[in-house]
Amino acid sequence: MSVIVVGLNHRTSPVEILERVTVPRDDLHRCLHDLAKREHVAEVVVLSTCNRTEIYARSTKFHPAIAEVTEFLAEHAGVSPSDLADVIYTFHEDAAVTHLFGVASGIDSMILGEGEILGQVRGAWLEAEEAGTVRTPLSHLFRHAVQVGKRARSQTAIARGSVSIASAAVWLATQRLGTLEGRKIVVLGAGKMGEGMAVALAGSGTAHVVVANRSETRASELAARIGGEPVALERLPEVLADADVLLASTGAGEIMITRGQLEEVMAGRPGRPLLVVDIAVPRDVDPDAARVPAVTLLDIDDLKTFVQESMEERRGEIDNVRVIIGEEVDRYRADSSAREVAPLVAALHARGEEVRAAELERFAARLRDLDPATRDAVESLTRGIVNKLLHDPTVRVKAAAAESDDDSLADALAALFDL
Repeated sequence: MSVIVVGLNHRTSPVEILERVTVPRDDLHRCLHDLAKREHVAEVVVLSTCNRTEIYARSTKFHPAIAEVTEFLAEHAGVSPSDLADVIYTFHEDAAVTHLFGVASGIDSMILGEGEILGQVRGAWLEAEEAGTVRTPLSHLFRHAVQVGKRARSQTAIARGSVSIASAAVWLATQRLGTLEGRKIVVLGAGKMGEGMAVALAGSGTAHVVVANRSETRASELAARIGGEPVALERLPEVLADADVLLASTGAGEIMITRGQLEEVMAGRPGRPLLVVDIAVPRDVDPDAARVPAVTLLDIDDLKTFVQESMEERRGEIDNVRVIIGEEVDRYRADSSAREVAPLVAALHARGEEVRAAELERFAARLRDLDPATRDAVESLTRGIVNKLLHDPTVRVKAAAAESDDDSLADALAALFDL
């Protein structure tokens, strides 16, 4: 069995492809079960965010499993595997573990050190546990990854002063307009991203924040929190009629605003520009809306460029995080190896106890007249002899497993004791 990663992210793929492979939350369990049925996939976790879609799996055979997971991504995106060849990446064993630890630490994120990814890694793992597609080995890996992410943030400055994708979207809008003071802003979506954008807007001096969402209850709760106005989704064209900025991120998985709808909105406000920042993946706003006069449409690729220009200070912490990741990969490897030989060690001690008990039974007639104290002494003596004889083999097989991938000592122990 080996750990593999197959995926694509904001660094390797344009948003046009990234949005096609995104796995919506309501489709996640189906996709997990689809992957788990593949011949060479033993366990699987799907991590799908606005910046990445990655499949983590334990495989029975490396190359066939890579092909099966790639085929799944292509099927899900409605493309051929060859269409993903230039944007997909794969990692195996230590490289896969290193990659996951880097993702959890925030050094592989669009915004270095951002906090959302750690929760997303944990959420992906818990979803797989709920779906029944992950067992102890992969669970141990993801539990360790969450610990690494926490350590990286507590022992380095990678997250110091860090911002989220949501707040970066507000920054980008501010940069484009010079200021958001006195502006009317419409936030489309009241999920985590929408909430993050609304909260970031709360202290920006905006004159009016409108929250539009499919669930009016969610819209009302978020609007009340920031002192904004909730509106039903059906009223979106109406509130856009006098808005300055639209910030969109619903996670709907489909176009929420078409070019035609924006053309109608802009026809009613001639000469007045509208800035649209769409950070949803898949996108909420039809990319063709960028051709509507007086509409400036920015998406996740524009946000990526903006963020890259403002991340230099945190880049200096990447090497410090990589040191932590290297230490944790070594620790994970040692822990995994120890877990792998644990059944062998248990079997060895069980065999020793079996022999001890059989010998005591063989001499039961001779020991029948022993008083209780002497009988206890014989039990302790024989048990101590067995434990001391097995101590050195136990220690050495555990040490060998932790120090290398060579299974020869474990194999020899199993053969010698017929385990």
